[in-house]
Amino acid sequence: MNTESGGAIAVNMSKIHPGVYRQMTKLDEECAAALAAAGVAPLLVELVKIRVSQLNGCGFCLRMHSRDALALGETADRLAVLAAWWETAYFTAQERAALGLAEQMTSLAVPESRSWDDGSLSDEQTSAVAWLVTVMNAWNRVAITSHYPVLP
Repeated sequence: MNTESGGAIAVNMSKIHPGVYRQMTKLDEECAAALAAAGVAPLLVELVKIRVSQLNGCGFCLRMHSRDALALGETADRLAVLAAWWETAYFTAQERAALGLAEQMTSLAVPESRSWDDGSLSDEQTSAVAWLVTVMNAWNRVAITSHYPVLP
């Protein structure tokens, strides 16, 4: 096993098991199709990806999805307060519901809290966002474990 200074795992999972990586990519594509079919806005998808990546501490995904969100018209102000979204008036009810679901699934708090479930997301949207959070958590773990470079 490769380690960097400090003993952190440093294995490029996508190169060691490219078949599994390709399956993750296919899962990501299926998730994107489910989100589009459910009518989840592309900008909301990026916000969820960013929030999950914040919670997981994945610099690679944070940089990538912040850039993607900005390209879709996201503002610097909303990105700046995303880590404390519940304390702001910047986010819609649907965005708040999706971000709450993302936090619940990423942190797996016990006992289960469903305070995000205010009816702002349809069942189809809730399922699609839940799949997005599952996929994003997996991608974060791949990027963190593989130590993908985060360069300026």
